[in-house]
Amino acid sequence: MTNLNSDLKGERLFSLDFFRGFTMFLLVASSTSLLSSLTAPELEGTFIYAIGRQFHHEPWNGLRFWDLIQPFFMFIVGVAMPYSFANRTKRGHTYTQIRMHIIKRAFILLLLGWSLYCIGNGKIGFHFQNVLAQLSVTYLLAFLVMNKPVRTQIIFSFILLAVTELIYRFFPVEGFNHPFVANENFGTWLDLQYGGANLTGHWVSFNAIPTTAHTIWGVLAGQLLMSNRTAMQKLKILVIAGLIGVVAGYALDPVTPIIKRICTSSFVIVSGGWTLLALAFSYWLIDIMKQKKWSVFFAIVGMNPLFIYLFANVGGSGFIEHIIHPFSMALFGWTGESTADILTGMIVLFFLWYICYWLYKKKIFIRI
Repeated sequence: MTNLNSDLKGERLFSLDFFRGFTMFLLVASSTSLLSSLTAPELEGTFIYAIGRQFHHEPWNGLRFWDLIQPFFMFIVGVAMPYSFANRTKRGHTYTQIRMHIIKRAFILLLLGWSLYCIGNGKIGFHFQNVLAQLSVTYLLAFLVMNKPVRTQIIFSFILLAVTELIYRFFPVEGFNHPFVANENFGTWLDLQYGGANLTGHWVSFNAIPTTAHTIWGVLAGQLLMSNRTAMQKLKILVIAGLIGVVAGYALDPVTPIIKRICTSSFVIVSGGWTLLALAFSYWLIDIMKQKKWSVFFAIVGMNPLFIYLFANVGGSGFIEHIIHPFSMALFGWTGESTADILTGMIVLFFLWYICYWLYKKKIFIRI
């Protein structure tokens, strides 16, 4: 495992590898029974149940830890973009070639996101609410402004939030003029027009527009970390920006509710703040304090993020769990059903991690 550090030398950002791997590890964990087992009815009122609630989305208004995972993912992609394109430029790629790569990648992400819904539901439907479909939009829009001045990128990101706010509040649609009410807002109306509404979970495809701010802010963070500023100066900027986002986001909640399911402007700002603080902590711990060895466990998952996400969500996790479950219940059934389910989920998660480790050892990195 320690060989990973030698693979990451040069211009790689250790903290980004850790942050990406940690986020992907949690996304993969959601495909197992682990997180749902933490909130089993018989555990209600316990410390485990209280922790487990943080690994489920807030039903509507509010913010839990799990609501930050998609912003983390969108943001991390943005942080990696300046590094990736700088490497492509060094290899002799022209701007036109890079732009065509971006368009191709965005299309593939959109196709994969749509396909995941169809596979998961066993039928063809036009739904674009999952993270890959959303990323296809945020990735492309962030690319279009990433070579602009910092001020222009920031202004553009807030224009997207302002436009979203205005559309939700004032778009004249009969019966859908309740901007912050589930299934009675512009986002739901838009999805109903093409038959892609998610009336149960209340997610909307239009989320891709406001959450583009997360990817743009990630690009800005990546450009900051690539700059000639000292490490402490970079850390200071990340922390200050993060604190401003957190304070401003929570302050806006009485005016515009913090709602992850429709990505309100207050949600984007507060989650963006927490995301910047998470990157700042990772950067301080790993790149400044040089605490790298233990982070390799997560970084391995981040080496093949797209593969392990797709594998886990198209039945890989369920297949592994189907094999493991009889044996884990035989071994741990005496501890109680809930505890046995939690341990089963942990074993499945370990096997998913080991697949990533095997791919890393074989130097197999699946990318688009």
